[in-house]
Amino acid sequence: MQERLQKFLARTGIASRRGAEKLITDGKIRVNGVVVTELGTKVDPVKDKVSYNGKMLKVEAKKVYYILNKPKGYISSVKDEKGRKTVVDILSDVEERIFPIGRLDYNTEGLLLLTNDGEFMNKLLHPKYEIGKTYVARIDGIINMEDLDKLANGVKLEDGKTAPADVYLDSINKTLKESRVEITIYEGKNRQVRRMFKALGYEVKALKRIAFAGLTLSKLKRGEYRKLTETELLRLRKKIGDK
Repeated sequence: MQERLQKFLARTGIASRRGAEKLITDGKIRVNGVVVTELGTKVDPVKDKVSYNGKMLKVEAKKVYYILNKPKGYISSVKDEKGRKTVVDILSDVEERIFPIGRLDYNTEGLLLLTNDGEFMNKLLHPKYEIGKTYVARIDGIINMEDLDKLANGVKLEDGKTAPADVYLDSINKTLKESRVEITIYEGKNRQVRRMFKALGYEVKALKRIAFAGLTLSKLKRGEYRKLTETELLRLRKKIGDK
């Protein structure tokens, strides 16, 4: 996204907006190695290289952290080459360039975190921290205790056996021949929960993530989001060894 050069300079902190205008007209600013003196010049803060006195300038973005109750029908990505709606579209009024921590597939809803803090994201997703992710799955069929035990102890998938999980039978609907199962996994294989049930012969008809790293959706309605509180952030940082 392009913005006026003087606005970008002001955001880097080297001068006020008016001071930045003077730097430009005085020929003190280079964009991609070329001196720029036109005040109407626009730059892309991500792609363009802006320098002052030979020093590259960049905006140190404020770190932000959001929790979203993702609806179905959205891609967990910043953009989609097929033109489908993304979770970032929901948070369109957020000024910072944020990205989702992990993924919920197109037809899965529930808790998703978004941030512009790459290091924080990488740690939350790293297998060594064994961050718990809890889902409620509505599946086709009456699940038996043997299969519940298999889910808990690990299911063989094409990319390896899953790690032990916490599994709880929430309810059974004999009329509809459906089961509701709550499952907490501590790893992040692609579409893992759906594939675990499929490996045992069950079709997941609906899937919702209700908790992540101790966070829950609480009163957050579908499609709503908010910033994480300082207390929530502190708890997350403790889980990944950050002070």
